Amino acid sequence: MHAPDAMLPRIARIRRRRRESAQVWTLDIEADGTEASGFAPGQFNMLTVFGVGEVPISLSGDPARGTQLVHTIRAVGPVSEALVQLKPGKELGLRGPFGVGWPMAEAAGRDVLLVAGGLGLAPLRPALYRLLAGRHRFGRVRLLYGARGPEDMLFRRELASWQRRADIDIEITVDHAPSGWTGHVGVVPTLIEHAAFDPGNSIALVCGPEIMMRFAIDALRRAGMADAAIYLSTERNMKCAIGQCGHCQFGPTFVCRDGPVFRYDRLRTFLGLKEI
Repeated sequence: MHAPDAMLPRIARIRRRRRESAQVWTLDIEADGTEASGFAPGQFNMLTVFGVGEVPISLSGDPARGTQLVHTIRAVGPVSEALVQLKPGKELGLRGPFGVGWPMAEAAGRDVLLVAGGLGLAPLRPALYRLLAGRHRFGRVRLLYGARGPEDMLFRRELASWQRRADIDIEITVDHAPSGWTGHVGVVPTLIEHAAFDPGNSIALVCGPEIMMRFAIDALRRAGMADAAIYLSTERNMKCAIGQCGHCQFGPTFVCRDGPVFRYDRLRTFLGLKEI
């Protein structure tokens, strides 16, 4: 759902910024008129740097702290580069939250497998907060996370804290390992075949580069998971966030309005198609 003035940005301000890796920063934002009810895990906001442009960025904070808006951003273009350079106190524009989130209600009573590649851990982090806050409502919870190298891992202190918990299993792999690395080496889909979960009573939440998601889906299906139990988050060409401009049309769907989280059986025909 979106407000009637969904095209009108609210004024927001940077509260805090911290560096996650060479190109990735996490920004804490406070906004005028932020709803106390917060957001759903998997939703996104549109962030504007005035005079530069606007981009969709997934929310990466705790949905239980609804008035605290957290966004983790890779600086890869003019707008995202301008965003991560904003200092505390600087203003920006904000619209949202928008979109369909992760299926937390459907996950109740089932094993939950979170598969994240690179920056894909950021949109999955709110779902993980929700799972841990209501841990008794879910079966086994397992996070499989892959990064290019140890220096590219997001939320490293938090990952270490989660690894010390007895009620969640975390496996981390890197594409390239430096001397002294003792963990897994390889792409994240290779972790799926060794993961302990009941494919007949599990749900998978997948987010990362599209090629990684395609290989992860193949591995999940080989493990016996049904297409209807696999969910993925995709962001393609989102511009207006309310399904009006048509830039993000993906087959018969609009990513901003009908996603960004989709059940795989809705997208399997289109996932391998390239953007035009």
